[in-house]
Amino acid sequence: MELRQLRCFVAVAQELHFGRAADRLMLGQPAVSQQVRRLERELKVELFDRSPRYVRLTAAGERFLPAAREVLAAERAAAALAAELAVPGARTFGLGTITGLGERLDRILDAYQRHAPEVRVELHSAPVQERLARLADGRLEAAFVRGETPADTDDVRFLPLRADELMVALPARHPLAERSELDLADLAELPLRLTERRNHPALVDLVLTACHRAGFQPVPGPASSTLQDTLAAIGTGTPTCTRPTPA
Repeated sequence: MELRQLRCFVAVAQELHFGRAADRLMLGQPAVSQQVRRLERELKVELFDRSPRYVRLTAAGERFLPAAREVLAAERAAAALAAELAVPGARTFGLGTITGLGERLDRILDAYQRHAPEVRVELHSAPVQERLARLADGRLEAAFVRGETPADTDDVRFLPLRADELMVALPARHPLAERSELDLADLAELPLRLTERRNHPALVDLVLTACHRAGFQPVPGPASSTLQDTLAAIGTGTPTCTRPTPA
């Protein structure tokens, strides 16, 4: 088992798409597919259910994913320690990130570098529940999360950073798309595409609560995967809507 095999496996597990995983890793798609196949042969188990329409983790893949992430986290910790040994006095700061920060993340990192030039920031991308678990046990120093500010716990303190507008994505051909602003109640009849709650409970709860406050129970649409695929499905299929991230 090689680290590059695990990196390819984790990237595909997060993207559920070999092409996007390859782009993320800056590799060719055949190379990513080959590394995952080698890992499967090594483990003697299928990690992904592949079809022309989708890529999904098998039950074995779901169970193996946390272990693979732990190995890669251990590799990063070893690399950070090596960097500290090479530059005495250097420190690292583990920061959990979310999609959609865009240029805001660049500005945050630039400001932090000016504030603490001796600290090297390490960015970690992971599902929100894993981000919070790493934060609680000290593997991360801070993490971005999206949703209403929850109550602090004994392990984690939540601080509001900024408020984003609640946006909706509609098919361009839909009559509501001609408006510049909408009331949430206008969307009551349209199926709503959201990620599964286990993937991002704070964001899903935020959207559903906003719908309830607007006086309706949203019609559930197909579960969304990546934002790119969800927007493509909205633009070409039966009229549905989603709350995109980022706005």
